[in-house]
Amino acid sequence: MSSERTIRFEEVSFRGLRESDNPVIAGIIRSCLAEFGVDKPGTVFTDPTTDDLHTLFQTQGARYFIADHPSGILGGGGIFPSRGLPPDTCELVKMYLRREARGIGLGRHLIALCIEEARKTGYRRVYIETMPELRQAVGIYERFGFRYLDGPMGDTGHFGCDVWMMLDL
Repeated sequence: MSSERTIRFEEVSFRGLRESDNPVIAGIIRSCLAEFGVDKPGTVFTDPTTDDLHTLFQTQGARYFIADHPSGILGGGGIFPSRGLPPDTCELVKMYLRREARGIGLGRHLIALCIEEARKTGYRRVYIETMPELRQAVGIYERFGFRYLDGPMGDTGHFGCDVWMMLDL
């Protein structure tokens, strides 16, 4: 997708993840992490599930949303009942957008979709693991009411993340 074309929010639709989306969304996730200098072990950059999100999100209590544009997939984000979390808690996961799709409200909309899906699914809390390098995203999480935690929860395997947050629904 050319970054010369302006993306408008009203041109974007949101849908569930399809198997054919796997390579595109994995590419978006890894390019975002590389852009911010966090393409390192202990993050989704090296997580093997990043290449087959469709299979991963067949897990009960999981859902992944794609931001779709006539010119292609712009990004996505989801909720997942990560290993070791309490049964009433899901994790907000793999929330990434192409550079040209940022700043028009897509990230906020994806987060709101995920929070609403978490409520509908019966979760009472949403957990996030992230990194300080992703400052813009962290600021959005704060505006949604996520609070900082002193340490990680569960067993995600993402030891490269050192910012942990929680939202009570």
